[in-house]
Order: sequence, then structure tokens, then C-alpha cells
Amino acid sequence: MLLLIVWIVAVVLALVVLGVIAYGLVGAAGRLRRELEGAERDARPLLEQVAAAQAAAEARDPSARTAGSEHPPA
Repeated sequence: MLLLIVWIVAVVLALVVLGVIAYGLVGAAGRLRRELEGAERDARPLLEQVAAAQAAAEARDPSARTAGSEHPPA
């Protein structure tokens, strides 16, 4: 009988530990998602400026390609 109680306590303790780990992982995933959204929001104006500069360069010189593509690798 005592062995059964020990097994039940061990299983409950293992489930509690797994629950705490899962709760921490879900919270970390949420924080990571918010950080990535913030980084994307911060970088969006820069990416738009790069795209506008590239479009302006291509408008001036239609034969221009992506930087470095006209020269074969050394």
C-alpha cells in the first residue's frame, strides 16, 4: 500500500514539473513572438527605404542588376 502511495506522489510530482516547464515554454514563445513583431516594426521603414533606393537606381539605369551579379566570383 505504501508503495502505491509513493508511485502516485511521484507521478503527481512529475506532472507538476512538466506543467511548470510547459508554462515557461509557452510564456517564452509569447515573449519571442512579441520581440520579433517589434523588431519587424522597427526594421520596416529601413527596408522600405532600401527598396525605394533600389527602385530609383533601377529607374536611372535599367541595365543595373543586383550588386555584384555582373562580376563572376574570384
